[in-house]
Amino acid sequence: MIIAIDGTTSSGKGTLAKRLAAHYGLPHLDTGLLYRAVAKSALNKGIDFKDERECALLAAHIDLAEFDERELRTAGVGTAASVVATLGAVRRALFELQRKFAQQKGGAVLDGRDIGTVIAPDADVKLWVDASVEERARRRFKELSAMGEDVTEHGVLMQLKDRDARDSQRKDAPMKPADDAVWIDTTRMTPDECLAKAIEVVEARKAAPKEKKAPVKKPKA
Repeated sequence: MIIAIDGTTSSGKGTLAKRLAAHYGLPHLDTGLLYRAVAKSALNKGIDFKDERECALLAAHIDLAEFDERELRTAGVGTAASVVATLGAVRRALFELQRKFAQQKGGAVLDGRDIGTVIAPDADVKLWVDASVEERARRRFKELSAMGEDVTEHGVLMQLKDRDARDSQRKDAPMKPADDAVWIDTTRMTPDECLAKAIEVVEARKAAPKEKKAPVKKPKA
């Protein structure tokens, strides 16, 4: 069973993905960390994170085990990752890695921004998780402050708006819900309520008649 969870930054999709994976005993991949790792590598090596060729070379050999996840979660790396994610060559370099994870025996849970539309359009369950940008800014501000970063809630709000625009308007694999995705608005939901809703969706999908799936095509070079 492949579960694809897409959505905006700080909407709660990552937390939901981890809890849903634990509930069903499935492996989980936060695909956003892949782009953050590429961005972090570029920053560490002094490579311009707008340099498509160099960033694609980094992406081709990326290994999340080599990174401290806490460092990947910083605001600076997140901003750089949003730019790196617009680079078509980087997305193509990471496609097979993500696709292989999704196709492993027994299935998996993946969260990101193009899982249900590009990486696993054949997923058994597709969810689109979102919340108001103001609520997302409040959550992200709280998270960054706890990490010791010097940020303001207004500044975080502006960054999220910029990132939403960049992610949804990029040429390659723009952030958008799959046509058959089930929407979950977490603005006024607790994590437990969000999980309960997602489980309800998954169980309903498991009980529904199986549909023939079209083959997944690799993005063009």
